[in-house]
Amino acid sequence: MTAELATIIDFIRYGASRFGEAGLTFGHGFDNALDEATQLALHALHLPHDLPPAYGQARLTAAEKAQVLTLFQRRIDERIPACYLTGEAWFAGLCFLTDARALVPRSPIAELIEAGFQPWLGDRHVARALDLCTGSGCIGIAMAVHRPDWQVDAVDLSPDALELAQSNVERFDAGERVRLIESDLFSALAGERYDLIVTNPPYVTHEETDALPPEYAFEPELGLRAGDDGLDLALRILRDAPEHLTEDGLLICEVGESERALTALLPELEFDWIEFKVGQMGVFVIEREALVRHHARIRALADARA
Repeated sequence: MTAELATIIDFIRYGASRFGEAGLTFGHGFDNALDEATQLALHALHLPHDLPPAYGQARLTAAEKAQVLTLFQRRIDERIPACYLTGEAWFAGLCFLTDARALVPRSPIAELIEAGFQPWLGDRHVARALDLCTGSGCIGIAMAVHRPDWQVDAVDLSPDALELAQSNVERFDAGERVRLIESDLFSALAGERYDLIVTNPPYVTHEETDALPPEYAFEPELGLRAGDDGLDLALRILRDAPEHLTEDGLLICEVGESERALTALLPELEFDWIEFKVGQMGVFVIEREALVRHHARIRALADARA
């Protein structure tokens, strides 16, 4: 079989076919078999992710063929997400270290970071920003890289995730602008205020978490599971965010498929649901003033889940 496969393109096509035949699930940075096969093949060959198409016709040596096929076989047999096999994931134009200590970076918030959070940020001055539930550190670090005038705090409950985040802080030489903090949401942030809070908390329901494909078993469940409707953490964030936002501060929060449950619980809130290049993806923007105005209702809902 390897004699019949010669070029990089041959192996990418072969890998995609094998992945499709094996019924793999895609959702960790890539949404299709062809892109994952490309990522794995180029990684095995020590080639850049943006390799010019002309190199697709380059022929592989016998040793290179074996390396590519071994990585393909691990993806099929072990069902490990491709980004965990390569140890890298691209987010907001940056290549982050990634492993099973945190979720694979894949939030649509990357698009907002690259756009400078416009038009939602407007002419607000941002001196301090918070990345709540930072995981690998991708959102907070990307904010600091794209906006070097911002000071960013990146918070997570998991010491393991923060170890990975620290490696990424060092990777991007962002230690002077990114501070990592171990905290259960805002619990360790008494007295801290931010002009912008960005958060991608766990928001997968119990039922959905239990039914996830095998690929998701490699990710920490702490970063996924969030109650019967996926809103256990989001409601706490909505309740406590006003104490940590400046007067005209802004909260941006991802809740994914739990968007419907949130709008049903709080239909009176002025959520601005963001339209991305691929459509609406469960990310909202809300002003501090709106959170203050509806604080009693939000607090009642959040406290009921304590």
